[in-house]
Amino acid sequence: MHTVVVGTSGVTASDVLAVARGGARVELAEEAVAALTEARAIVDALAAKPDPVYGVSTGFGALATRHIGPELRTRLQRNIVRSHAAGMGPRVEREVVRALMFLRLKTVCSGYTGVRPEVARTMADVLNAGITPVVHEYGSLGCSGDLAPLSHCALTLMGEGEAEGPDGSVRPAAELLAEHGIAPVELREKEGLALLNGTDGMLGMLLMALADLELLYKSADVTAALTLEALLGTDKVLAPELHAIRPHPGQAASAANMLAVLKGSGLTGHHQDDAPRVQDAYSVRCAPQVAGAGRDTLAHARLVAERELAAAVDNPVVLPGGTSQAFGSGGGRVESNGNFHGAPVAYVLDFLAIAAADLASIAERRTDRLLDKNRSHGLPPFLADDAGVDSGLMIAQYTQAALVSEMKRLAVPASADSIPSSAMQEDHVSMGWSAARKLRTAVDALTRVLAVELYAATRAIELREGLTPAPATRAVLEAARAAGVRGPGPDRFLAPDLAAAESFVRDGRLVAAAETVTGPLR
Repeated sequence: MHTVVVGTSGVTASDVLAVARGGARVELAEEAVAALTEARAIVDALAAKPDPVYGVSTGFGALATRHIGPELRTRLQRNIVRSHAAGMGPRVEREVVRALMFLRLKTVCSGYTGVRPEVARTMADVLNAGITPVVHEYGSLGCSGDLAPLSHCALTLMGEGEAEGPDGSVRPAAELLAEHGIAPVELREKEGLALLNGTDGMLGMLLMALADLELLYKSADVTAALTLEALLGTDKVLAPELHAIRPHPGQAASAANMLAVLKGSGLTGHHQDDAPRVQDAYSVRCAPQVAGAGRDTLAHARLVAERELAAAVDNPVVLPGGTSQAFGSGGGRVESNGNFHGAPVAYVLDFLAIAAADLASIAERRTDRLLDKNRSHGLPPFLADDAGVDSGLMIAQYTQAALVSEMKRLAVPASADSIPSSAMQEDHVSMGWSAARKLRTAVDALTRVLAVELYAATRAIELREGLTPAPATRAVLEAARAAGVRGPGPDRFLAPDLAAAESFVRDGRLVAAAETVTGPLR
């Protein structure tokens, strides 16, 4: 099994995906253990002093003015976890929780949090045992980090609350830890706070959305090319020199992908045959411009994610050297900051939802053209076998339209909202967790929208008798039919066909089939 080693300098997106989705094992690098030990010595030195230090010997949030004596500090750290584990609603997905835990471990190992090495080791042990804390949908405002979700994870480390075992059953966390020989941790100064105060949930969901959308944008280029072919459109608009004079890199990549899929097609270039038209409709002709803008949005979001992956998000943080109100051994200090605010991540999560909604919208418009006999250039109404007796794909497009409409609602930015909390101490929040949750829904919906376009386009191409599709198109058709995405014929129960098309898009077989001819798509 693949192993991810966590050091002091952060992790990669592929590391997060390997742990969250692939179940990779986690180990701590020696440099991480050394950094943890050094930072903990600073916290211990500060804890021994009479001066109050936020997170070490004070309350939290609006209660930070109270100095907490040594005899109450273990209880203080335990209580912040218990009280903040206040989530409600459905459980979030296992992969989200694993990403959440792993990214928190990444920050802990940076050496800026003051957590003891044994706590970090326990975090790794829980991940490696396949124990997944029960985390609920609601509880994060995306500021002071994803507090409630992270608190539910910390609760499991303490042997409290509920978690899901490797077999998928939900049981008391204490039982699961005992079965795997993991001792519950007793949190000391600052540790409870350090386990809660990060953007890890929203970042984890951003990284998974980026991976999914990268595949879906390639998928959209393929389905758009198939639709252009089915509508007897022209591929001249995809010429590289046309896109070079508007030098958006995503647009050029999308056009190149479509051109590669269409190479050798016997269907393109027939737009002047029976029903002359000067140009193809925008939904076909402008496909690279719309998909390309989304690709460039992905590139910006990826840059933000990479910066956040390199960050150590906590409040307060442990810093070596310098001047402060409170000093530890070797001149180290603990400083409050605002790095936990989720705005940078929240903005791009919302931006991606907007781009995904627009990509779905243009795909739905292309699908509708395939089904409308007045605009499909010779195809039967709704691609039906015997129109009137058969309804064809009429209601498949209804389903697609419903998904697109939902995506437009999901494109309303969560990050434009803010709601005060903690007695107005936390008076502006990012709502980044909410942005991430709705983006996950949007990504699922986009997958289904593209599946419907694929289903319609492959059927339409097969109805173009006497014309030969491109080699890449033929490869897609053969793979789709082998995957249970059935072709033309009398009306039948459509839901299984659409589910097969969705699976074909979601797991990458659509792109893989095209790439057997085109080579790697951009």
